[in-house]
Amino acid sequence: MKAKNIFLFAALSMTLASCSDLFEPAQENNRNLSQIYNEPTYAQGLLGYGYAMLPYNTKSVTDIATDDAVSNDLSNSYLKMATGTWTAASDPTSQWTNRRAVIQYLNIFLENVDLVNWAKDPVAKQMYCDSRKGEAYALRALHMYFLLMNHGGWTADGKLMGVPNLTSSESPEDDFNKPRATFQECLDQIYNDLDEAAKYLPLDYKDLTNDADIPAKYKELGAQTAGDYNRVFGVLMSGRISGRIAEAIRSQVSLLAASPAFARGTNVDYSKAADDAAKVLDRIGGVAGLSPTGNAWYMQKNEIDKLGTGICPAEILWRGSRTNGADDWDLGLNQEADNFPPSLYGKGRINPTQNLVDAFPMANGMPIDAPNSEYDATKPYENRDPRLDLYIIHNGSTYKDKTIKTDITTASNDDGLGKVTNSTRTGYYMKKLLRDDCNPNPNSKNAQYHYPVYIRYTEIFLNYAEAANEAWGPTGKGSHNYSAYDVIKAIRHRAGITDDTYLDECSTNKEKMRELIRNERRIELCFENKRFADLRRWLAPMNETATGMQITIDPTTSTPIYKKIDVEERKYEDYMYYGPIPQSEILKWSNLVQNKGWEVKNN
Repeated sequence: MKAKNIFLFAALSMTLASCSDLFEPAQENNRNLSQIYNEPTYAQGLLGYGYAMLPYNTKSVTDIATDDAVSNDLSNSYLKMATGTWTAASDPTSQWTNRRAVIQYLNIFLENVDLVNWAKDPVAKQMYCDSRKGEAYALRALHMYFLLMNHGGWTADGKLMGVPNLTSSESPEDDFNKPRATFQECLDQIYNDLDEAAKYLPLDYKDLTNDADIPAKYKELGAQTAGDYNRVFGVLMSGRISGRIAEAIRSQVSLLAASPAFARGTNVDYSKAADDAAKVLDRIGGVAGLSPTGNAWYMQKNEIDKLGTGICPAEILWRGSRTNGADDWDLGLNQEADNFPPSLYGKGRINPTQNLVDAFPMANGMPIDAPNSEYDATKPYENRDPRLDLYIIHNGSTYKDKTIKTDITTASNDDGLGKVTNSTRTGYYMKKLLRDDCNPNPNSKNAQYHYPVYIRYTEIFLNYAEAANEAWGPTGKGSHNYSAYDVIKAIRHRAGITDDTYLDECSTNKEKMRELIRNERRIELCFENKRFADLRRWLAPMNETATGMQITIDPTTSTPIYKKIDVEERKYEDYMYYGPIPQSEILKWSNLVQNKGWEVKNN
């Protein structure tokens, strides 16, 4: 079994450890579906597949295909894709096989869930049925969203198409040659699934302490005590998809549909996207609910080490299981082993670009190219937005009590630009997502707790800011109590930008605010697998050459001399804003129509 799959199933077992008895595998796989009705564990296996195959990358993967980073692993599939090898037959971004397989399992589950004897007690039986049904609907919506994000697109005849919309399971006797549904039809199905999920799921899994708080529908069924309810919907089930998580997924879906790449083919506008994000944010008090440590969630060591099963910190809306193993597939040390500089026993894999470094403003909030920014090209890392040092290791950074030197002059410096195979290609190393108390030294490995983050509240805040600005302008609030301006002010203030005259300049101009919001999203979500999708849904330029910083040391003054260098060209075509349908599927099924551009490239 591949390491990735081992991790996925290990993560599933830990995420749902509190209900592990419901996910024990059957003793053999050669079984009749009718056995599902009297064996809840069998039914849970179908639902569990939706969790085991969640579509989230557990570490930074896709940023190296953008202007934010490159990799020093020249065999990396995303590097190859970004430099010209992306085809419908070779697509590292493809979600086609995994998402459709999950949807098949979830469809089987939904067709049978009402017939399963979930418990002997009739009240518990109905509550289990409702809960699991709600999870299945929400999971199906999530997996369909990732299909649309990666495979939805415009065809040669000018139609915005999605994927075959399958709401019932397929059998060997079925006709598999199904056409793609329109993008809007797929959206409608996602929204319908999320509406269904809302009927059954609790907002959060938490223990009731008062019998009077039992939902009326379960009281009417005969639930008498809080314990009856907690058995199914209590904190024991934390980690499963909840009503709150489903609302966040709706926000993501609506923002995608309202974005420039798709808006012409949908009935979703930015006001709906803003409203959907606000529904999530209003539950935490709006802007006041922004976590003060949310931009460094991965470094809250004490918080992470003490997290209970399924419990989320204030910044995190949904996460996977904590793990602290030292195996090469385990998050406990994997990120550090991959990305620490060579001097710290890392492979230095992900190298932030100068493009990204330049995106960080000055400490006064001004872009570095603004006339009054006070940027000094001879001291490029001084007086910058504190997030630069929080997320990126640059020349002179102190990390793990060591000064990291990325210059090319220091003879014995393996951290220097291009010095060895594992050295940086850009003059920078990734710092975000890493714990400095880890040690990948093979002779004294020290792993620490990490957890994969699926959805952060900061992302939903940024969703709202983007949509609200487009719908109502920088300071417009719609029917809510906060504006795009208010959100961005709070995010930048959290970062340490307090006297924000540049934000005030943007507050009267939608276009300038749009640029600022996109830049804040770039900074806040860097290395979290968001930018590749963001650039495409914005129809933003994707071929900006990835650049770096070459530093030499003046032998006379011992001062650094900075020279910006080109590192890697991007080779994307205009049609690549939309991903392809896999070529193997196009060849098999005549009713599948390819997205425009890909059919020319691969025929």
